[in-house]
Amino acid sequence: MLRIEKVSKRFGAFTALDGITMEVPAGQVFGLLGPNGAGKTTLIRIITRITGPDEGRVLLDGHEMGPDDVARMGYLPEERGLYKKMKVGEQALYLAQLKGMRKAEAQKRLKAWFERWEMSTWWNKKVEELSKGMAQKVQFITTVLHEPRLLILDEPFSGFDPINAELIRSEILRLRDAGVTVMLSTHSMPSVEELCDHIGLIDKAKLMLHGNVREIRRRYADNTYRIEFKGNKVALANALAFTGELLDVQENGEYNHARVRLAKDAKLNDVLRQLLPSIELHGVQEEVPRMHDIFIKVVSEHEPEEVAAGMTE
Repeated sequence: MLRIEKVSKRFGAFTALDGITMEVPAGQVFGLLGPNGAGKTTLIRIITRITGPDEGRVLLDGHEMGPDDVARMGYLPEERGLYKKMKVGEQALYLAQLKGMRKAEAQKRLKAWFERWEMSTWWNKKVEELSKGMAQKVQFITTVLHEPRLLILDEPFSGFDPINAELIRSEILRLRDAGVTVMLSTHSMPSVEELCDHIGLIDKAKLMLHGNVREIRRRYADNTYRIEFKGNKVALANALAFTGELLDVQENGEYNHARVRLAKDAKLNDVLRQLLPSIELHGVQEEVPRMHDIFIKVVSEHEPEEVAAGMTE
């Protein structure tokens, strides 16, 4: 498990991080979220020991991180960097050897990756011949080639077409299932909902939201339901008079679709029993807010909430 304890970082009069405390559970995908300039990249650079905190510390499996831990880490920065004049194969081998891999083992693993991702014909091409997406695939492979325990990906889907983005998503989930801890910094909220088990949302140097994605979405639910029914919408509104409110109705052929918000203490079963004499009910589904909506709400309100249960100062 990765734990960040009261980490602060300042650059002159500017505070990039202000007392950040959060946990990244082992063997899960953790989404590091926040608007541009929030402090995400600074935190990543502290975790990877590119820079150090002014206060606080970073622990991995209960001990403060050191050089040996960095060697077991994979980091794909948002700023991509390959030597354009080198051939793809020799570039990949060079980066693998920087991670301490023997040349023969690195070449064996690279060949397997290149075959699996149908990239074998790229081996002797120069990096400058590759598109941005192709170059990113090479960098992703070199980031995970040494089988890191902790993998940090900063905007890994940037520049990818949908097919290759799905390839990277599948690989992230495969690595998670193999026990790798993945920290994913991204602006893509659909990717957060598809991939992330936990998230931490930073805004203006402070931790605003932290916890399990499903629990957070449930926490921000506001008792709104979508009802598919047949019958008179006025009868529906009247039946809801003391237990909720009718937000809107869409008339679509045989069945109508209504959005209703239940009163604070109302129970869904009680409301449905009240509705059934007035309408023919076909289906009911709760509207759970998307991470995109929660992100906008939290950042716009900018009121730090209590972090998830179990976190200690």
